Amino acid sequence: MDETGRLDWKAEGGPGPIQRTVLHDTIVSHLRDMIIEGILEPGIRLHEGQLGERLGVSRTPLREAIKFLASEGLVELTPSRGASVKRFSGKDVEDMLSVLRTLEELAGKLACQLGSDAEIAEVRALHDEMVRCYRVGDRLQYYKLNQAIHTAIVRLTKNASLSEMHHMLQTRLKRIRFIGHEGPEKWAAAVAEHEEMIAALEARDGARLSKILGRHLANAWERVRDVV
Repeated sequence: MDETGRLDWKAEGGPGPIQRTVLHDTIVSHLRDMIIEGILEPGIRLHEGQLGERLGVSRTPLREAIKFLASEGLVELTPSRGASVKRFSGKDVEDMLSVLRTLEELAGKLACQLGSDAEIAEVRALHDEMVRCYRVGDRLQYYKLNQAIHTAIVRLTKNASLSEMHHMLQTRLKRIRFIGHEGPEKWAAAVAEHEEMIAALEARDGARLSKILGRHLANAWERVRDVV
């Protein structure tokens, strides 16, 4: 107790306030994965009652999570109609991948110049774990590590503007990039390209890494153009 007779939680060693961010992040993560995997298909309406029952949460945190996904560009909010999974046209996807390609080509050059040995080793660790997921067929975790590698390479540039623009486009393309790994041949080809990427990064060959990343993103469009 303090001098006013109120319980001093810190002194008593009691629990602190409940972190609402944990629930928020969990709901966002679940919904994002459902969109990525196509459980919630492009264009489908997001019915809060049904989703809330499925996820075991109330409408208020669910509504907040949907708004957050809208800020990421994965959900579209329409007045009087509610929320739906964002549907991108083929041209939308091609345009975004074209810009993403340019950003990653620049990132490849800068990452080899500016990344420390320890930072490059961290990218290698992500790569090795990604390959392990590929070998056991864990497609969703493979995909998440794949995206983490691209993010990590961009982070090595120490360029906040580049990272911000890359994050925005990468987030909007999550479902598209995921379906780019459908089928054993496409998946194996993507893994082979990543093997080339990590080798160039470790050799600090910026020109080579830039070229590989550019080809990787060009191939990404070829892998999805018939299904968007």
